[in-house]
Amino acid sequence: MKRVLIAYFSPTGHTEKMALFIAEGVRFAGHEAEVRKIEDLTPASDLGEYNGYIFGSPTYFTDMPPRVKEFLSLVHQHAGLEGKPAGAFGSYTHEISYKHENYAPEIILREMEKGDMVNPFELGPFNLNESLIETAEGMKTCQDYGRVFGERLA
Repeated sequence: MKRVLIAYFSPTGHTEKMALFIAEGVRFAGHEAEVRKIEDLTPASDLGEYNGYIFGSPTYFTDMPPRVKEFLSLVHQHAGLEGKPAGAFGSYTHEISYKHENYAPEIILREMEKGDMVNPFELGPFNLNESLIETAEGMKTCQDYGRVFGERLA
């Protein structure tokens, strides 16, 4: 059994719900999933003990919130996660008419790859409209993301 950290930032609670559903999916795949708020983590001491990482954030104005940027910067500087598998997820409230790369999950995944974390599963980032999160379809989609991450981690 491997351990996956699902760390998120969620001022409204939507991304937190996604994190909990994704954790269920990781558990469906037979692994341990720990869900933690980014604000409660210290990258230098809290991150090194996991086999995989999935980071989540809402999208604000075609970007991720400053708190998430700060956290990812500290991860690169102190956590030593080079070569570790990473995934990214997030929520949004409106369609963005810009390039698709302007959603928080895409930005997070690019940042993780800059820090030499890997996306070996070709799973890609996962983004979901907040209006779908608490529907049966939204819950299942989140669980599927976690399950597939867990299956490929094995």
